[in-house]
Amino acid sequence: MIGKRMQDAINEQIQAEMFSSYLYLSMSAYFYSENFDGMAHWMEVQAQEENSHAMKFFQHVVDRGGRVELMQIDKPKTEWASPLEAFQEAYKHEQYITERINNLAKVATEENDNPASILLQWFVNEQVEEEANTSKIAERLGRGGKSSNALFMLDRNLGERK
Repeated sequence: MIGKRMQDAINEQIQAEMFSSYLYLSMSAYFYSENFDGMAHWMEVQAQEENSHAMKFFQHVVDRGGRVELMQIDKPKTEWASPLEAFQEAYKHEQYITERINNLAKVATEENDNPASILLQWFVNEQVEEEANTSKIAERLGRGGKSSNALFMLDRNLGERK
């Protein structure tokens, strides 16, 4: 049985993961409106991945006899000044999620909740990848400057994400 403190913390994380999905879907819509279909596709895949993260937490609570309580999801931002700004925001958002995951891991340790600790270790590792991916793309966009060739090449490359 999952403890109330851990259950409540995971329910808040489900909300954060669903907001992440919503944010990346909003970024996808922005990129489609700007005719960057590759970046839009990358963000769509990212939105799906964030949704699957929420469901991983959801199932953990259910499997341990807890109660999932879904919370309101705020409306995400819908406009960015540039692809660079959007990916910089995505990177900052991933840093925020990493901080949340680290705090959840601390709660699991304090509560001596080994099943949650094991689950959260997967998320700790996942966040290393999430931050690296968004940071790398933002860095490439920054290096490309105003070069439309670099921008379109990166857009094409991001469209190949599975």
